[in-house]
Amino acid sequence: MRMEKLLEFVSQHMSDDTTRLILDKGKWPDIDMETAVNCIESRRKLKGKVQAWHDNPGLIFPLKLSAEQCSSSATGEYKAKLAERIAAKSSWRIADLTGGLGVDSWFFSQKAEKVLYNEMQTALCDAARHNFKSLGAGNIHISNAKAESGAIGNILSGFCPDIIYMDPARRGEGGKKVFLIEECTPDVLTLKEEIFSICRHILIKLSPMADISMVCDRLGETCREVHVVTSEGECKELLIWMDKEWKDGYSIMAAELPHGYPAKEAAAITFTPEDERTAHADIAVEIKGFLFEPGKSLTKAGAFNATSVHFQIPKLGKSTHYYIVTDEGKAEELKKYGKVLAVVAFCMPFVYALLDAFGTFLDDAFFLVEDIASTPLVDVTEETIEAVANTSYELTFALFALGLFIFMKAKKVKFGPVPQHKDKILAAVFETAGQFTYVYALGEQDAIAAPILSSVCIVSLLLSRIFLKEKLSWKTYVFIAVVIVGILLLAVAEEL
Repeated sequence: MRMEKLLEFVSQHMSDDTTRLILDKGKWPDIDMETAVNCIESRRKLKGKVQAWHDNPGLIFPLKLSAEQCSSSATGEYKAKLAERIAAKSSWRIADLTGGLGVDSWFFSQKAEKVLYNEMQTALCDAARHNFKSLGAGNIHISNAKAESGAIGNILSGFCPDIIYMDPARRGEGGKKVFLIEECTPDVLTLKEEIFSICRHILIKLSPMADISMVCDRLGETCREVHVVTSEGECKELLIWMDKEWKDGYSIMAAELPHGYPAKEAAAITFTPEDERTAHADIAVEIKGFLFEPGKSLTKAGAFNATSVHFQIPKLGKSTHYYIVTDEGKAEELKKYGKVLAVVAFCMPFVYALLDAFGTFLDDAFFLVEDIASTPLVDVTEETIEAVANTSYELTFALFALGLFIFMKAKKVKFGPVPQHKDKILAAVFETAGQFTYVYALGEQDAIAAPILSSVCIVSLLLSRIFLKEKLSWKTYVFIAVVIVGILLLAVAEEL
């Protein structure tokens, strides 16, 4: 009866401010407000993520963090299909030692004969028992114990799984995020031999931030497959399949899950680290047609030369991760694996740079003259020079944007809803703000402002090396040094 009142309260207050509910909890003395608020916020997070759970008013969620960290429907379906392939038989069992909210166990239950859900937090265990019953998942058994060394046999207690699944918690003491596999809980490195004494297969879910080669080196030669799973344009997780009887090295599958998966098939390629090391990527002789930018899965998997060989497309350059596609049919197919742009779109930044350089030349010819009265422009004074310059720039780019708009309309390019372009809109706002700042800075202290502005490209290149791990040759570093020296010389010349 108390549970029914709680769930009814949650349904009635789904759109309410949860902070206000906590402050006013005295109005509802019979309601566990903390649990109610967790249910409301968790259900909101599950909307669009695990829609079936969001739509079921009979489910309870005691910890909102579990709803944040749980698998989505797409990744849950993917894991269940992978587990079914690993088991390789019609009737199979899987034990989930780190049950959490229970989403993964629920998806496993739709493929497996029986599932063991284990979770060390009692509140989550009680919620899972209630939720699985509400969802009609009668083939899931519940266990409440800590998965640690020496306890695995007791947790399974005669369950005899074909696969043991773990999603180690990636937060240490004080809620601090951890990334090394031995820092996660439970420690897979410590448990793997004990688990292998019970069953042949282990399936592990790891953070997409984990280093694939480092993880596989530490887990050892039983690593059989690594799955890099991307959904909705974001790399969601790494899945490691360990096989006690496997000694032949691991393969990597980069999988892009489309909207509507599993009704629509995942776009995936499989390769080995050796394939990537030995693959020879051709370099494009002519830049035309389309530009292919690999999606998050291919990039995370490190399939750079392998992508070129697999799809038979040349690279834009030796050290780039962009590819040239001349066949329109192949370009359409590659959209499932990443972004495909017309080469003309890739040329736009260069056109922008040329336009900007031309504007700077006009600055020198018309604006940046020693005697402002000698400028050929009408009614320009010391007080209005920066405003005139900014207006000229903005009008120039407005005309350029209008030309692009007409070009895209002529090509029948679909723009899509405005929210999809929020990053571009934000970039345009910052560009305009930077343009205003740039002109006024040059007007005040050009000897300082000019070198700083000139350094933007070099700083971007160095940041790409630090954060994106882009490979730079010694020639590139020499080029950077020459540019820096040139910038410094220009700064000194401005002062002379």
